[in-house]
Amino acid sequence: MAPKGTLTQPSPTKKQSKTSNGTIKGSPSRATDYSSHGVTDNDIFTIPSSDIQLLTVLTVVAAVVRLFRIYQPSSVVFDEVHFGGFASKYIKGKFFMDVHPPLAKLLLTLAGWLAGFDGEFDFKDIGKDYLEPRVPYVAMRLLPAIMGVLTIPTIFLTLKAAGCRTMTAAMGAGMLIFENGLVTQSRLILLDSPLIIFTAFTALAWTCFTNQHEQGPAKAFTPNWWFWLAATGLGLGATVSVKWVGLFTIGWIGSLTVVQLWVLLGDNTTITPRLWFKHFLARVFCLIVIPITFYMALFAIHFVCLVNPGDGDGFMSSEFQATLNSKAMQDVPVDVMMGSRVSIRHHNTHGGYLHSHNHMYPGGSKQQQITLYPHKDENNVWLIENQTQPLDPNGQEIKGTKAWDTEPIQVTDGSIIRLYHIVTNRRLHSHDVRPPVTEADWQNEVSAYGYEGFEGDANDIFKVEIVKSMSDGALAKQKVRTIETKFRLVHIMTGCSLFSHKVKLPEWGFDQQEVTCAKQGTLPNSIWYIEQNEHPSLGSDAEKVNYKNPGFFGKFWELQKVMWTTNAGLVESHAWDSRPPSWPWLRRGINFWGKDNRQIYLLGNPVIWWTSSIGITVYCIFKGLSILRWQRGFKDYDNATFKRFDYEIGSMVLGWAFHYFPFYLMQRQLFLHHYFPALYFAIMAVCQIYDFAMSRIGTPFGFKDCPAVGRTGVIAFLAASIIAFTMYAPLAYGNPWTQSACQSVKLFDTWDFDCNTFHTDIKQYDIPAPSGKAEQTGAPSVHSPNVEGLQSPSGGEVTPQAAMHNAELQMEEKIEYRDQDGNLLDEDQVAALEGKVSFQTRYETRTRLIDAMGNEIDEGPAGGDGGHAPPHPDVEREPSTGKEGEDGREYPATASLADDAVKEEKVERVHGKKPKPGSEGIEATKKDEL
Repeated sequence: MAPKGTLTQPSPTKKQSKTSNGTIKGSPSRATDYSSHGVTDNDIFTIPSSDIQLLTVLTVVAAVVRLFRIYQPSSVVFDEVHFGGFASKYIKGKFFMDVHPPLAKLLLTLAGWLAGFDGEFDFKDIGKDYLEPRVPYVAMRLLPAIMGVLTIPTIFLTLKAAGCRTMTAAMGAGMLIFENGLVTQSRLILLDSPLIIFTAFTALAWTCFTNQHEQGPAKAFTPNWWFWLAATGLGLGATVSVKWVGLFTIGWIGSLTVVQLWVLLGDNTTITPRLWFKHFLARVFCLIVIPITFYMALFAIHFVCLVNPGDGDGFMSSEFQATLNSKAMQDVPVDVMMGSRVSIRHHNTHGGYLHSHNHMYPGGSKQQQITLYPHKDENNVWLIENQTQPLDPNGQEIKGTKAWDTEPIQVTDGSIIRLYHIVTNRRLHSHDVRPPVTEADWQNEVSAYGYEGFEGDANDIFKVEIVKSMSDGALAKQKVRTIETKFRLVHIMTGCSLFSHKVKLPEWGFDQQEVTCAKQGTLPNSIWYIEQNEHPSLGSDAEKVNYKNPGFFGKFWELQKVMWTTNAGLVESHAWDSRPPSWPWLRRGINFWGKDNRQIYLLGNPVIWWTSSIGITVYCIFKGLSILRWQRGFKDYDNATFKRFDYEIGSMVLGWAFHYFPFYLMQRQLFLHHYFPALYFAIMAVCQIYDFAMSRIGTPFGFKDCPAVGRTGVIAFLAASIIAFTMYAPLAYGNPWTQSACQSVKLFDTWDFDCNTFHTDIKQYDIPAPSGKAEQTGAPSVHSPNVEGLQSPSGGEVTPQAAMHNAELQMEEKIEYRDQDGNLLDEDQVAALEGKVSFQTRYETRTRLIDAMGNEIDEGPAGGDGGHAPPHPDVEREPSTGKEGEDGREYPATASLADDAVKEEKVERVHGKKPKPGSEGIEATKKDEL
């Protein structure tokens, strides 16, 4: 609602009559109801056909700009590593944990699935080739591209709904069309394009609803009124279901809703208490119930799709994991006895099971390693021994680890026990030796020590201390019960407690989680419980227990907490992060991709970016002056145009502020693309300022009486924007560029794209690429290799060239050498390195027969493989001791000592590359929680 003065009642001494819109004759600046002075009906369903024709032209131009060469580059770019990888996991049903809600990821998955994507490609590294494995990446990129195109009609209609002239609406659309940063983001498998379109749709729906509301009681609760209010709620639900940045949109809508309700409360002429509560409940339902329902429904779909164990289940509770296929377990005996074979699980980090394997620490005691391992495995099985052996009827000790099989004694609070590792015949052990990684004075090493037949020593003895506040049920507080009892294991000799935290062991520990004995460890990280339990004396009729099924709401709430914790933990520095103060002035971009003398670098259009920031500054100056003048008694707000300027532009500036300033409170990694929602509001604000100046405000502050000035200004501004867009387009599309052209437009040193990446002469890009066939407009149908060790100068991503007159066939063979960062080495560099370093073949090369256009000729059977490049080696994955059966379920592997190194070793060693994916897509933090 626009600011209003006190409602005017008819004077009893002077007869006054009302006009049809509720204003009082003789007092045109006042209204007798809550309708806003100066508002007009801007129903977008009644815009003239000429506007529709212009809108169609703008949309077509936007489609051309965003879909141009969308097939390039034909390899993984920036956060396609994460969001493409999530699509693979959705298709395979493997659970993952991401800090963002699922809507956009589900849509990307749907696009890939409809195009035939089978989920086998893992999107592991930036620069990994799409063509040879036949990934339908173009179809997946089309989804965000189409959403990017839809933002153009959306902003056009939003500005029309706000009362702007058609020329101004076209200017806003043009600013979005030629904004380099938005173009770059919308051409890739990323979440920002869905986020922007849903934010834009929400702004459109709210603007239309506000226009209906401000026309007063005559429009209240009409079909249009309900439609736009419900559409706003749907938009809020969709926005927050893409990224939690949507919470800022909710804050924006919520604050304006409070203003509306406050104005309604002040209308004692047409609004009764009953009618006010009707307004209130309508907004509660549409703006709270609908978004929450939509948001939760998306997570219901998310859970239905992800039914199998995956990389992310280790971050969830055991109860959550038990709902996944092959993770569910059968009921187990609840009573834990001396002699029970148990698996012991860490409570706080979800890092996994207390584990040992036949590998030694490289330092410290050099005894056998103790770790946390996230998968079920026989190396997780321990036998609980009493401090002393049982006696036979003759009073003699019964020797051996099976002595307690016939003499079970309940393990209770305060029991003194030893833990015997069945597979390696060693006992859990601790001593006053520093751990190999966390070398803190208050932490001791934990190892497995002994041999078969060894009776152990005093350093093997631990005391069970039940944590009653965390144990479930009265019995679980007195004696150890499977799953229900949470306990600490206190080392008798040193007084430290068995402890684990989110610290990974190095390669020699297979990247498994460190286990220590801490004297001052926090309680949560010292808590353990028993998950698996069996004892020969416990028959089938023994009392049994299992995890409680958390149900949908339990899983939903747990996942929200894990997402929040993980998101807040993304505090490590990143090569391309930036802070909020730099965003409005475009101080730094993001290196998305670079290969073969081309580069994709996220950078906004400086003309559009800086103009929008200036517009925000202009409004802030205006607001400050207007407040000062109001305080001095000036009657500026009696002017309808002044009020509309303040409210309409103020609403958009408020949206900008809600989507910008909260980032100042965040310590996590931030990137330039986080500013895009705020940029959208800034563009609308500057367009509205221009519209008021050129169409609604007369001299000396405006050009209302000179419409030609307004049209000329729009044309000139869009021309400048197009020129700037063209200058930086090679960074958006990954097109050929020259070093000199790059240097000429690099305005700041903080724009850290590398001009040396490009060739010195544009003709150098015309060299026929030996690695495959030219890509045609649209989805490439030819699948040529583009992998490390065999790459063309243009990366196998050849833009269509004019036909060459020479149609001769030629044989080309090429071997390329690269360093560990993927940089191409020339012959002199290779010669200088010979004898100093070892060269390793990353991918097999082959000889191709190609025609003059660079198109590969199928050699048939004589060619060995029918003309297709050899398949990519599988990207090595996280260690797992499970084996996947024919039914797709994971089964425990054997626990033979000979297999330990193979089944637990983490072989993934990804070298750092210059373009790095944003860490917000990762599935864990490395934060050490002590």
